[in-house]
Amino acid sequence: MSASVPQAGSNTVTTAIPARLDRLPWSRWHWTVVIGLGTVWILDGLEVTVVGNIAGRLSEEGSGLPISSAQVTGIAAALYVAGACSGALFFGRLTDLFGRKKLFMVTLAVYLGATALTSVSFHSWWFFGFRFLTGFGIGGEYAAINSAIDELIPSHYRGRVDLIINGSFWLGAIGGSLLSIVALNTDLFAINVGWRLTFALGVVLGLVILLVRRNVPESPRWLLIHGKEEEAERLVSSVEEQVAEEYEEHTGRRELPRPAGEITIRQRESIGFGTIARTVFSQYRRRAVLGFSLFIGQAFLYNAITFGFGAILTTFFDVSTSDTGYYFAVIAAGNFLGPLLLGKLFDTVGRRVMISSTYLLSGLLLFGTAWLFDRGSLSATTLTACWCVVLFFASAGASSAYLTVSEVFPMETRAMAIAFFYAIGTAAGGISGPLLFAKLTESGVVADTVLAFQIGAALMCAAGLVAAALAIRAERRSLEDIARPLTATTTTTTAMAQGTAFRYGS
Repeated sequence: MSASVPQAGSNTVTTAIPARLDRLPWSRWHWTVVIGLGTVWILDGLEVTVVGNIAGRLSEEGSGLPISSAQVTGIAAALYVAGACSGALFFGRLTDLFGRKKLFMVTLAVYLGATALTSVSFHSWWFFGFRFLTGFGIGGEYAAINSAIDELIPSHYRGRVDLIINGSFWLGAIGGSLLSIVALNTDLFAINVGWRLTFALGVVLGLVILLVRRNVPESPRWLLIHGKEEEAERLVSSVEEQVAEEYEEHTGRRELPRPAGEITIRQRESIGFGTIARTVFSQYRRRAVLGFSLFIGQAFLYNAITFGFGAILTTFFDVSTSDTGYYFAVIAAGNFLGPLLLGKLFDTVGRRVMISSTYLLSGLLLFGTAWLFDRGSLSATTLTACWCVVLFFASAGASSAYLTVSEVFPMETRAMAIAFFYAIGTAAGGISGPLLFAKLTESGVVADTVLAFQIGAALMCAAGLVAAALAIRAERRSLEDIARPLTATTTTTTAMAQGTAFRYGS
């Protein structure tokens, strides 16, 4: 076995652990990681969708809250996003300092507590406050989870897995849409009870995820850099043994592919903000521009449309608030199918082609939808169909924004980089988007809503052009090859032929 070798008289270690993780075939252990970490996006989708769909019911007399529909889709939505931005920055720094595992347990606990307290809201200020704290927990999840996923998933699968996990937000959106149909049915639940049950379900699902997540390990890459190479060695050896046993069950052979190289790391307990800032904005400033562009484009489009979709249906097409969930379930399905069906292409065709094309296509298609809406050529059904197509491509593009910023910066800055770009991009598009969109759709003027569509489309197209020029060819490459760790002193890479093997225990 290729063990981590400490250098005499220093805190420097030479190891093949990153390469050993990258060369593993897909296994049940990887599914544990995906289920334990990735399912939180289902909760996020559930949260966002439920609030959008119950906006009309909350504003009705007898709901138990003195609140208007515009306040739910505007102020509450913006506070949720503001909380997510704040949580990403706060927990992102802690994730780089104290590890992925500790923080992805803490952030889920924050989400659970805030959602539970949202369900017992008795006044608008209480509802607004705990929407902020719910977002605070979810924002921390983005930094902790994306870091852990990319550092645990083999390089050949990283693109598609990351996209599908981020796209699973829309499975939650489907669930939230269908749940709202049942919860808002006054034949089943009182007007002031049904919407509370939707938040309570989020708590139940979160508790299930918490139980599964206990089995997900710390990132061995993080352990290495923070002077815990023995723990990292034990962890990776245990994973190799599990994977080798499963590999033998399926192939009759116990040999695993040979690691492709080693890296020498000078261990450090922490990296200062100054070093992180210089790394991201000086050494990798082209990548920083790329990250900003992708996040701003998708954040404005998605937050605006997601929080405003129900209001558009009820304002312009007289769709009942009890029925908006059916329409949202359709576009949510289109959103999930995008990353699911296109994800593999990000690992084969490549990042640059796929990121730029999904952004540009979704932007152009949204321009077309705006034109048809302005002409009065759309019904509730055909508008939903148009958005389903737009968001099929936009969803894959939006998921690739998270993938991009999590893999193109050095490991020591990964969680903070994800948090920073998520926070800045989402603050630009995700706070202003819902506020602006709520105002425009509330006016009932077609031209105002068309303008909102056009702004979102223009930003998506602009981000697509930036990606065409600046996107990194990161497909099937190790994280250490894409961005050399700040603590690395040397790296060695060996050619790995298709048939070269590494026998566990050798």
